[in-house]
Amino acid sequence: CEKGRQWAQALQLFHEMAGSRLERNVITFSAAVSACKTGEQWVEALQLIREMVRSHVVSGTVTCSAAISACEKGEQWVQALQ
Repeated sequence: CEKGRQWAQALQLFHEMAGSRLERNVITFSAAVSACKTGEQWVEALQLIREMVRSHVVSGTVTCSAAISACEKGEQWVQALQ
């Protein structure tokens, strides 16, 4: 979904995982944050990072890099540095 510019669909599928009781892990969170980057949805990307922390999922380099890129695309440099 991310590479096909279907970022909204990718995020919808990710959020449906919680309702379906499917495990969300660093891979699925990273894919969702990357979709946010593609869709220039920096607010959603940061919300996903916060949700990772609440869910006790340890973020990796890919996830953090995608979140920073989403902030950069939204011209939110202060957010990117936090």
